Amino acid sequence: MAFRRRFAVRLAARVLLLLFALSVASLLAAYGRAPAAMLLAVGFAILATFGLWSLVSESNAELARFVAALDRVDLSQSFTWNGRGSGFDRLGAAYERALARLREERAGGATAATFASALADGAPTPLLVLGPGDALTLGNKAARRQFGRGSPTDIAALGRYGEAFVELLRGAVPGPSRLGRIVVDGLSQRVVVDATLIELAGDVRRIVAVKVIQAELDGAELAAQIDLVRVLTHEIMNSLTPVTSLAATARHRLDALDPTDNPAIGDAQLAVGALARRAGELEHFVETYKGFSEAPALRRERIDVSDWLTRTATVHAAMPNATAPVTLNIAPDLRPLYGDAALLTQVLLNLLKNASEAVASTERPAIALTAETRPNGRIRIAVTDNGPGIATHLSREVFLPFFTTKPRGSGIGLSFARQIVLLHGGQIEVGDGLPSRIEMILPTTLC
Repeated sequence: MAFRRRFAVRLAARVLLLLFALSVASLLAAYGRAPAAMLLAVGFAILATFGLWSLVSESNAELARFVAALDRVDLSQSFTWNGRGSGFDRLGAAYERALARLREERAGGATAATFASALADGAPTPLLVLGPGDALTLGNKAARRQFGRGSPTDIAALGRYGEAFVELLRGAVPGPSRLGRIVVDGLSQRVVVDATLIELAGDVRRIVAVKVIQAELDGAELAAQIDLVRVLTHEIMNSLTPVTSLAATARHRLDALDPTDNPAIGDAQLAVGALARRAGELEHFVETYKGFSEAPALRRERIDVSDWLTRTATVHAAMPNATAPVTLNIAPDLRPLYGDAALLTQVLLNLLKNASEAVASTERPAIALTAETRPNGRIRIAVTDNGPGIATHLSREVFLPFFTTKPRGSGIGLSFARQIVLLHGGQIEVGDGLPSRIEMILPTTLC
């Protein structure tokens, strides 16, 4: 307001001076007197006109500079006009305050943008930016770590993770999460994707979050299996204990009788004896599964993979059920594992034992133990044999408690192996096709 008053006063003064000079010049010209005075009046009018033009153009120039600074987002301009009078100092201060506020807002926006970028880049879930068309951008560190091999620039380049995963990405739209499968480390895993739309430079893009949930599903499944086994063993033992006790008592009493006195006594002794033996076998079976219902505590240590595999193969070769030598295919410079060596050794011995049993009737039995480093740094360990293999529809069931394909199997070996591998943050799976193969993927860092 002060600037407006001062500017108006200066403008009015210059206009009045100009009108006065023009009036004097007009009067002198009309009467034809005092040519010198008339020239002086004209000169004064010219000066007044120049002063008026200078005042207006100066304010317009500064206003134009201010608007241009806003248009170019050039917030480095200065409008400090101290000592210029007529309120220009206050106008300059107003401009400075406006620019200072814009600088603060811009700095705040830049800070918010930096924070949002850092937040997205540091998110543990891979973010893929899709579009326009099939164009692909890896949106954060997790995405670059998961999918960065080969620097893909379009969706089709992710074909190595499975065509089902590529189609899942192509069909990802905002709405409910979509479940699918992705091939990671050569193993098929469950994945969930969520999508949102953004508009950038006039093009619509999709931001797709990719979350591999196989580990969570395996953990939940394992916990459910452990709970189920715990309940079943408890209930079975509660019912079986009195049966075992009564069968043993009946057998003891019948054994005291002479079967020659009555032929039926011999039949009863055989029946009760069979009942007692079967009850004892069931009790032993349930006691065996009690250990499975309690997840063991891991005693982690640094494991040299090459040395560990060599020693385990040597132990297996010394066992009476070793039907074929184990060929070692161990890649050089394997990173060490950090896990429970005793439990992992038991897992590997179980797998080698199964392989030996599978090739027992093979003309030329062969077993191979392979270890290599995957692109993501994890260790892949595979036990391969030339036996008949596992039917595809049983590839998941063989890891379930109580499930076995052997005539006298307990159904605990592979379920125990899966439990130990999952506790280490790894995965275990039956390979597709022949030769028969069971693969373990183990992390080389603490989980």
